[in-house]
Amino acid sequence: MHSPAPSGWTLFRNRDFRLFGGARFLTGLAYQMQAVAVGWFVYDLTRSALALGFVGLASFAPAMLGALVTGHVADTYDRRRVAALAYGLLALAGLGLMALALSRTAPAWPVYALMILVGTARAFANPASQALLPTLVPREQFGSAIALNSSLWQSASVTGPAFGGLLYALGPAVVFGLAAACFALAAASIIGIRPRPAAVATRPAVTWSTLLAGLTYIRSQPVVLGAITLDLVAVLLGGATALLPIFAQEVLFVGPLGLGLLRSMPALGSVLMAILLAHRPLTRGVGPRLLVAVGVFGLATIGFGLSTSLPLSMVCLFVTGAADMVSVYVRQSLVQGETPDAMRGRVAAVNTVFIGASNELGEFESGTLAAFIGAVPAVVAGGVATVAVAALWGRLFPALRERDRLIT
Repeated sequence: MHSPAPSGWTLFRNRDFRLFGGARFLTGLAYQMQAVAVGWFVYDLTRSALALGFVGLASFAPAMLGALVTGHVADTYDRRRVAALAYGLLALAGLGLMALALSRTAPAWPVYALMILVGTARAFANPASQALLPTLVPREQFGSAIALNSSLWQSASVTGPAFGGLLYALGPAVVFGLAAACFALAAASIIGIRPRPAAVATRPAVTWSTLLAGLTYIRSQPVVLGAITLDLVAVLLGGATALLPIFAQEVLFVGPLGLGLLRSMPALGSVLMAILLAHRPLTRGVGPRLLVAVGVFGLATIGFGLSTSLPLSMVCLFVTGAADMVSVYVRQSLVQGETPDAMRGRVAAVNTVFIGASNELGEFESGTLAAFIGAVPAVVAGGVATVAVAALWGRLFPALRERDRLIT
């Protein structure tokens, strides 16, 4: 018999979870406002879909190249301090973007340089914060903590793009400055969490074995490997986020505010699904539901690519966000819940690469493909490929297809 989990809202009685959640909301708000402003700013400078793709590549490359090191740092040093220092670096990058916007004559390459700095800071912040969360709450509330943590992030992602698009009318410097302030407040919030015991009693020697421990663990878990690679490939192929400025200007004929609304829709779908999962967790048929959710994500992406109506496009993006949250919920529950604390940082770093690849690298893929065949064909082709991947993964990973419960 499985006893009912406590209500997800009781987690907010936990001071450290409140501070963590506050930092999560602030960084989500800052990331999304900054993403809207950077996308519009770069497209105004270059009028190039490929340039938008390079923004995604610059953000993702540091996480991919430094995953082994950043995970080791998260397992070796105080995770609160690692995350707080990274958020401080993000605040400095936001000030740099504000300075470029105020110059009014900046070329695109300094933006790419600052986005590399943003990607580097996020590469350290993500595994540290992911590994910190399981130490803040009792194990029986961990599933609800994941869902509520995701809902806080996605709530910020709903308001962030629309807020960023609205403020962009006052100039990109306003958006970049406000994002920097949010990152600074997040750093102060995360450092206020009470110190936790070190994940390891003594700092391990830096060897290939310790650096590769996260990847080795994931490879040894077929269900975890199937879930995170499914998310990787599906969002890599089906993501349309990088092309939203093009759809806003040239397909739907809406301005910065319209772009902000479009960017908010996946997050709105995600936050509503996260709230539902926090209070009605998945208990049976986890594997099949995950595969169906990815298929729905692909179909909604096809619908968005073919739409010439702003309301219909918003609905399709909403559905992609809700479907993606099912994948996030399953993957994070499996990865964080079943990993020993001493190696959570290294596993989280590998997981961050998968997440980054399915987002930032997906933006590069989308921008590059759109430069050759056009934005609409690129999005439709990605949606078709995502549906095919959901069917293929069901055959390649039978353990995932047959998985019934999150925790066995």
